[in-house]
Amino acid sequence: MSKRRKRKPSVLRHKFTVGMQKKLVMLFIAILLAFVILVGRITYINASSGEDYTKTVLDQQQYMSRSIPFKRGDIVDTNGTKLATSERVYNVILDAKVLLSDETKKAENIAATKKALKSYFQIKASAVDAIIADSPDSRYNILKKGISYDDAKAFEAAEKKNSKIKGIWLEEDYVRKYPYNTLACDVLGFSVSGNVGASGLEASYNSTLNGTDGRRYGYQNEDSAIENTVKEPINGNTIVTTIDANLQSIVEKHLEEFNQAHTDEAQEGMGFKNGAVIMMNPNTGEVLAMASSPTYDLNNPRDLSKYYTEEEITGMSSDDKIDALNELWRNFCVSDTFEPGSTIKPFTVATGLEIGALKGDETYYCGGSLQIDEWEIKCISYDNGGHGQQNLTQVMENSCNVALMQIGLAIGPEEFCKYQSIFGFGQYTGIDLPGEAVGILQSPDGMIKTDLATNSFGQNFNVTMLQLATGFCSLINGGDYYEPHLVKAIQDENGNVIQTIDPVLEKKTISKETSDKLKSYMYSVVQNGSGRYAQVEGYDIGGKTGTAEKLPRGENKNVVSFIGYAPQENPEIMIYVVIDEPNAPDQSATSSLISQLASDIMAEAFPYLNITKTPAE
Repeated sequence: MSKRRKRKPSVLRHKFTVGMQKKLVMLFIAILLAFVILVGRITYINASSGEDYTKTVLDQQQYMSRSIPFKRGDIVDTNGTKLATSERVYNVILDAKVLLSDETKKAENIAATKKALKSYFQIKASAVDAIIADSPDSRYNILKKGISYDDAKAFEAAEKKNSKIKGIWLEEDYVRKYPYNTLACDVLGFSVSGNVGASGLEASYNSTLNGTDGRRYGYQNEDSAIENTVKEPINGNTIVTTIDANLQSIVEKHLEEFNQAHTDEAQEGMGFKNGAVIMMNPNTGEVLAMASSPTYDLNNPRDLSKYYTEEEITGMSSDDKIDALNELWRNFCVSDTFEPGSTIKPFTVATGLEIGALKGDETYYCGGSLQIDEWEIKCISYDNGGHGQQNLTQVMENSCNVALMQIGLAIGPEEFCKYQSIFGFGQYTGIDLPGEAVGILQSPDGMIKTDLATNSFGQNFNVTMLQLATGFCSLINGGDYYEPHLVKAIQDENGNVIQTIDPVLEKKTISKETSDKLKSYMYSVVQNGSGRYAQVEGYDIGGKTGTAEKLPRGENKNVVSFIGYAPQENPEIMIYVVIDEPNAPDQSATSSLISQLASDIMAEAFPYLNITKTPAE
C-alpha cells in the first residue's frame, strides 16, 4: 500500500498576492515619509526656536534661570583715558522659598540670614519679614541694588562659613560711571536705566556701546544633582573719541575762571548766559575739545542744586524741572543758533574773492554809516566819525561794517546765498551727536538790499558754532571742507580695533589762493587790529573777532566771540570761543575780554599740543 504524502499546513502554502505586496510597499513608504517629516520638523524647530524650547524645558525642570548682564562699552579719549565706563556691582536677591524650605531649621536660618544681611549690606530685618509674610513662595525679591564688589565678596565668604545663611544670592549688574564728573558732559551725555543713552555720544552710539545679556540656567538632573548651563553675555564695544581729556580740562578750566571773574558783575548771576569753546584739527575735521557751560555732573545729571536754591527747586512743577534739565543738558555748540556777527566777515570776503567781485586791491571809504534805501546802517566806528579810507587788510583789522556792506552788495544775493550753502550754513554738518540745529537763512528771492547788507557782516541770519567752526577750517586749510566728527575708532572689549573712522573730505569751498589771502588779512587782525588781545608769545596766530546784537535790538544783549588758528603757515589748530550775554555793563564792548580768554586758553594748550612755534629770527 502506497504511503500517503503529508500535506503541508495551508498557511505555508498561501503566497503573497500582488495586492498584498502593494499594500506592504505603501505602508513602508508611509512610515518612511512620516519619519522624514518628523525629522524635518524637529530640525526646523531646533533651528528656529531651539533656544526658546531649551529655556522652557530648563524652566520646567526648575531651580533657577538668571540673566547675566552685559558690560556696556567704555568711552575713551584719544589717548585711551576712560571718560565713561561701567563698574560691576551686585543686587541682593532674596529667594523666600529656599529660605523657608527647611522646616526643622527655619527659625535658625531666618535669624542667621537677617543678621548677615544687616551686617554686610545694612538691610533691615523688617524688609525680610515683610517678604516672608506677603510672599513666602516668591523666588526673586530685590533687597538692595548697587552693592560693591568688595562687600559682595565679603558676604560670599561669610556665606560659605555659615550654612544657616539661606536664600540669598547676588545678581551681577553694572552701573555707569563717569570718572571726571562734569568733564565733556555735553559731548559724552549719559545713559539711563536699561542701558539707554539719553544724550551725547551715549545716545549716538547706543547700539555700539550695548551688548547682549547672557543667561545662567540651573536645573536638577535625574539624580537630583544641580547642573548649570551658561550662555555667556556679549559685552559692548568701546568708542575711541577724538577728544583729548587734558585739552578739554584746559578749556573748561578757563571757561570757569571767566565765569567766576564776571559773576555778579553787572547783575546778579553767572558770568554769562552760555559760554562755549570748540577746538578742531582743521586738516581732518577731528574735534579735539568741545565745551559748553553751564555744566552738570554726569554721575548725577538731574541735580539742579548748583543753579537753583532748594526753595526754587521745591517750587518747580514737573514741567518746570524738565525744562530746566533740558536747558542744562543742551550742547550749545551744536544745538543753539545765533547771529554770528563779525566772525562771518572772512566768509563774505572769501565769497567776493572766489567769484571775482574782489581782486584784493580794493579800497573803501567809511564815514561811520551807509545809507541803504531808507535805512542808515551804522558801523562800529559811527561815534568816531568812521574809519576813513581803507584797503582790505585794514577793513578786516577794523572790522568795518560799511566796507563789508559794499562788498556784500557787489556779490549780490544769488552768489551770497550760494556760498552760504557751500560753507555749510543752514545745513547739518553730520557731526556724530544728537540734537544738531541748522539755523535760519534767507533765500535770494526774498533778500532785499538791507538784508544783504546786514547779512554781509553777520546779522539777520543764524548759524551754529559747529557750522561756523567747520566752515572756517576750510578757509584756513586751503579750501577743504571736512565733516566734523568725535569718534575715530571702535574697539572690542579686548582693545582690538574693529572699525577705523577716517576723515571725510566732503567738498572744496575755496581755492588755496583765496585761503592764503584770507589768512594774511586775519593774521593782521591779531597783530594790529581788533584781535590783538588774542596774541600768544611765540606763536603766529590769525583770527577774527565778532560781536552780534541779539533780538530784540537795543537791550544790551550780545553774542561776543573770537575765532582763530595757529600757526599762520599750515594751521594745525582752530579755536572758536563764544560768550553769550557776558555779565558786563556794556556787553558790546567785551570783545577784548573774549580775545583775552582765547589767548589764555591757547597759551596753555599750544605747548601741550606741541603747536609749531614762530621760527627764531
